[in-house]
Formats: sequence, structure tokens, C-alpha cells
Amino acid sequence: MNQLGRWLIITVFLLAAAEDIFANTDEAQKAILVTGASSGIGLTITEYLSANGYYVYAGARKAADLERLNAMDNVSSVRLDVTVQDDIEAAAEFVKAQGRGLYGVVNNAGVGVGERTSEASIELIVWLHDVNVLGPVRINKAFLPMLEESRGRTVAIGSISGHAADSATNGPYAMSKFALEAYTDSLAIDLKETGVTVGIVDPGGFKTSIHRKAALRNMTGIYDLNQDLTKEQQAELDAKTEWMSSLNEPTAVAEAVMHFMSNKSPRPRYMVAPIKAHADRAINALMTRLVQLNAEQPFQLSRDELVAMLDDFLEESE
Repeated sequence: MNQLGRWLIITVFLLAAAEDIFANTDEAQKAILVTGASSGIGLTITEYLSANGYYVYAGARKAADLERLNAMDNVSSVRLDVTVQDDIEAAAEFVKAQGRGLYGVVNNAGVGVGERTSEASIELIVWLHDVNVLGPVRINKAFLPMLEESRGRTVAIGSISGHAADSATNGPYAMSKFALEAYTDSLAIDLKETGVTVGIVDPGGFKTSIHRKAALRNMTGIYDLNQDLTKEQQAELDAKTEWMSSLNEPTAVAEAVMHFMSNKSPRPRYMVAPIKAHADRAINALMTRLVQLNAEQPFQLSRDELVAMLDDFLEESE
């Protein structure tokens, strides 16, 4: 083999080695914070992301939950109550000190309650918004510097109820989820120039602890559920939540979060409905508001104009 042939072989070898090095750099494990990771949707998201190449900082409040999460592969538990600023600041310092950076935030922590809108106390409404709306606001503010550095992503777990306030006992919860929709839409515009991508995942009814906790709140009137139950209360709670056994596990919600975090062109909004009726509920509510908003106003659009507008939106989304 002549000298030129040897140099060609060496050059090819070096290029291949460099390609491997750069590939490994590009595929460095990305870290994601998940709030409310102790159970339900948050735990499923934590398990799914950590099993699919991400390192997860899993936020929870109780010592037993923190210990259980910390024992998982590719997971570090973080003491985190999204209503406590000291917790949030300490969590941000902890994540920063780990040296991995932070690519994503999943604002999952949330609470629910079934209460008639006219009868709900101000205390209840404030509590729901403190967790479901101000929680994500506080978390994003604290972790935004790290997200800007990584040009990362933040997603909120909303709800179909954020589009459909169609039940007398769903109003206070729906209020908070409607507000979360507005927050994420405005934040996406606000952060567009920073390179941080913002989205929201809107699940329907899945098998999660939020239903059981809501039933318990209705039974006891207590919002912080660390109290022990009597045998009678436990039996009543089991009877009230027996219907939950027919619900689907929230794996599809975790898959939507994975798509948002990993896809080159994530969607700003994901509806994850376990059954058609849940999807229809949200779309019907949106269509009803559209018709009501358009009716008898100076610039009312005709049916043909509405259809043409819809066609334009569908074409842009393809």
C-alpha cells in the first residue's frame, strides 16, 4: 500500500472517531424536573422518562415518597412543595449543584376537588389556584435561568377541564385549569426569543390519585391529607372511588410529555383523551364558545368564513 493509501485510511479512521465523540456529546443525558412525582400522572411520567434516556429530578413532599423515588434508576428525589418558596429555591440550588444542567420542567403537581361553584369557599378557590396555577408560575420563575441556558422546554399538565367547565361541581377546579391554559399560552409568546419552548398536556380522566384525594376532601373538608382515617372513613372512601378501577393508567400522558421533550417540533398543546367522549367534551365546549362569541357582533363571521378560517389553521398545523 502506498503512502497516499495509508493517509486515506488514517483520515477515515480519525473522522469516524470524531463522529463518535460528537455523537456522544449530542446524546448526553438530559435532566428534567417533574413536580408532584409521588403518585399518579407524575409518577408515571417519572418512570417513563427515566426509562427512556432522561435523568429525572422527582419532586415530592413526604419522606417516604422521597425515599422511594430516590431508589429508582436515573432519578434523584427533591423535597418540593410548589406552594412553598423556600422549598422551590432549595430545589433549584440542588439541581444546579448537581452539574447536569436542566433541559426540561414538567409542572405536574396539582389538586382537584368536586364542589359546586356557587357553594365553594374563597379558601378552597384560593387553595386550588395556589397549587394549580401559582405553583407552575413559581417553578418556572425559579428554573428559567437553567432552561434558558440549555434552550430547554417547560410543559404543564393541564386538563380537559381547562376547556370545558360543563359541570356544576367542576367549576372551581376548571377555573384553575382555564387559568393554566392562559398562563402557558402567554408564557410561550413571552419566552419565544429565549429559545425556551413552552407547552401544555391536557389529559382526560385517567386512573390517578387526584380522584381519590378529591373524594377524601369532600368527605373530611380537609385540604392537607396527612391525617389517618378511621375504618368507617376508609370504607366510605373505597365505596366512593370504586368507579376508578375502570379508568386507564396514565401512560398516554407520559408519552405525550416524552414527545414534547424529545421531538424536534413539539406541539404547543396535546389533548390526551382515554375515550372519545372526553375528547368530544373539550371540542364541543370550544365550539360552543366560538359560536357564542361570534353571534350578533359587528364583525360576525359567516359559516363559510369560519370554515375557511378553520381550513387555514389546519393547513398551518400540518
